This record gives sequence, C-alpha cells and structure tokens, in this order.
Amino acid sequence: MLNNRNVLSLFSSAGIGELGVEAAGLSILVSNELVQNRCDIYRENYPSVCNICGDIWEKEDEIIAAWKERCNEAPFLVYATPPCQGMSSNGAGKLLNEIRKGNRKPDDPRNRLVIPTMHIVKILRPVWMLLENVPTMSNTVIRDESGEYINIIDYIQKELGDEYVGVASVVNCADYGIPQMRKRLITIFTRSEKGKAFLKIHGSFLPPTTHSEEPTLFTKKWVTLRDAIGNLPPLDAKKGKNARKDYHPWHFVPIMNPEKYWWMENTPEGCTAYNNQCVNPKCRYQGNRLHGSNTAGGLHSANKDTPIFCEKCGKLLPRPTLIDKRTGQRRLLKGYDTAYRRMEWDVPASTLTQNFIFEASDKKVHPSQTRVLSIYEAMILQTITDYKYSFAINGEYISKNFCAEIIGESVPPKLIEIVCKQIVEISQEK
Repeated sequence: MLNNRNVLSLFSSAGIGELGVEAAGLSILVSNELVQNRCDIYRENYPSVCNICGDIWEKEDEIIAAWKERCNEAPFLVYATPPCQGMSSNGAGKLLNEIRKGNRKPDDPRNRLVIPTMHIVKILRPVWMLLENVPTMSNTVIRDESGEYINIIDYIQKELGDEYVGVASVVNCADYGIPQMRKRLITIFTRSEKGKAFLKIHGSFLPPTTHSEEPTLFTKKWVTLRDAIGNLPPLDAKKGKNARKDYHPWHFVPIMNPEKYWWMENTPEGCTAYNNQCVNPKCRYQGNRLHGSNTAGGLHSANKDTPIFCEKCGKLLPRPTLIDKRTGQRRLLKGYDTAYRRMEWDVPASTLTQNFIFEASDKKVHPSQTRVLSIYEAMILQTITDYKYSFAINGEYISKNFCAEIIGESVPPKLIEIVCKQIVEISQEK
C-alpha cells in the first residue's frame, strides 16, 4: 500500500498539468512558479498548496524549508516542467540567427533552470522525479556550474548519482487518447527498488499506448478533431455570429477583418491560404504556383516569390497580402505554408500553442468554419474540460490572451494523469 503520496511541483505555471497529478491520487503540498499572474490563478485553483512565487534560483531555500515545514519525509514525487522556449525546435532558426549576429549567447539561461531543480532534488531526495518538456530537451546542452558543457539528461543522471535510475522517452499525446498531435519528452528517475526492477524488465516507466493512427488488436483509433469538437455550436468570425456564450462562456472567437476573411473562406480543409487559387468567375485558374520554403545557411525561410496575382488573368488571389506603406504596392505577407492553414477533421489537432487564437498561427483555423478555434475548443483539445479548473481570479474571468497563454504553455493533464497513475501502480506492486 502506498502511504506517502506527497508532491512538490516546480515551474507550476497556472497548474493545468497538476490536474493530472491530483487525479492520480497524489497530493501537492508545495509549488513554485516565477510569474505572478500564473501564481494568482494557481492559488485560486489550489488554495491548500503552499505556492511560492518567484525565481527558483532565489527561492531554493524557501522551497526546501516550506517542504520540511509541511512534511517530515521525502516527497513521493517531484514534478517539474521547466520552460521550453530555449529548447523548442520552433525557435531554433531564430536563435541560430541571433547567435550569429552576436545578439544572444550560445546557451539559453532558461535551459540552466535544471540546475536549481537538481539542488532541491538532491536535498529532498524524492522517491520519484518526473520532468516534462519538449522532445528537443534530450538533445539540449547546458553549461553546468563548473563551466563545462554537458547534455542535460546526462547532467541530471550525474547529479543524482547511482542511487537513481531513469530514462527519457518521447511520447505523442494522441497515442494516449488525447485529441492532439503533441509530442513531449517524459523523463522519469527513481530511487525506488520497485521502480528499478520495473525499468530493468520493461526498459521504460511509461504504460503501453492505447491509441494509434489505425486501430490494432491492442489500440483504438486516434481521437480526432471531429470526435472532440465536431458537435459544438457553429461560430463565424463575423460580428454577431462569433460567440455562443449561452452554450459556454469561453465559446467565442475574434472577428476577422474582411480581407483575412476572404482569404480564409476560400481556403479548403487542411490547406493554407498561401496556396489559394483564382476565384475570378471568368477565370478560376487552378495552376498558380504554390507557396513553399527553403533552407539556406542553416536557416529555414519562406519563399518570397510566391505569386499574389493570378498568373493567367492577373486578378488578385485570396492569399495573405498587404499594401506596403513605403511603396504603395501590394506584397505577400511573410510566413510559412503552415500559417493561415485550416485544420483537418479526421485526424487529431496539431499542437496547440499560445498563439492558437490567431489565424496566422500554425494550422489553427477551424476545418470548415471561417474562424480560429474558440478558447473552449482549445480547453477540450488540451483535456482541461475533463477536470475541474477555474479560469477566474476572485470571481472575474481572466483575459482571452492570458487564457490562451496558459493553455498553450501547459501539458494536457490527461497525459500527466496517465503517467502518474503508472508511477503509483509501479510503487504498489508486490
């Protein structure tokens, strides 16, 4: 029987991932988050947790003292989700460019936040440690306290020593019944003898996947966008049609300006407005060159010669363009062919980011309605609606932008629940 179920949460943000921790039967005693507004909503949702707001580098001793004051034994689990912006492959090209210009140091200080994390872990000695981050974390190199560069996973193992064993595994949330193609790196270490024995036999701490692209004897078919949000009341990015707050207070979308609306209403499911063809009734030429990208000098960039006027009749194509104020000429908006792109009904959603409320975000326009996802739809796709969570502080709803930020930067709590339940089950094995 598992007696100690106590958890320390680091980089807790707004506490969305912790919904899964608690659903697995664990109790969060202490948490730490840097940003004040994240702390405010965390405290609203977890009033019994000692939430320490501030920089983990400065709050190490306070976190440790708070734990010892609340609990006289080691944590069962330290759950940590350090910031991923410095590791994300989405920002790699820009980061490389900034390094080349001398505007940024080669190592991102956010990647070094694992160092104070390990200080805390080594003092409190949790039975288990769970880190959740982007897949590129496994390839990230940091500068340790001796000034040496080392792979971040190797650094963790070195700091923990022989007492702990662990493994880092990339998972796709869709493979666990979550309606989103979101890949995450789940890193688990333990000093539990049961955990060590389990890892030796199975090579991983993760439970078997439950879903796949095509159903098998052991898996169900992925949960698709249609499965998740296909039956919700329709919305339109036009005034008077863009909200159904009578259905749900977060089921609304911003109004698109007429030009963007024209681009998107002519964009087929799964396609980008950058590839839209001629809509002139007298022409309708479908052979205009498509938008694309290239890699030069190690940097990925979008093509700049994509036609914006029909190559047959000369009429303006419904592609993302604007009037250049300097020249007075219409030109193509900068962007990749993942921008201004409709989603697809019969596959899981693409990864939600905090920019999902903008039509220019990667593949976030509704598959058949001319609009972006509503906040409520994003909550469903992130599995937040499977749990009880308040997006209000002192009875007042937070802003749309703040809501989108904390959803986009969170991990689906369903994934964390599945992983934590597996850890609990391993710990209870006879």
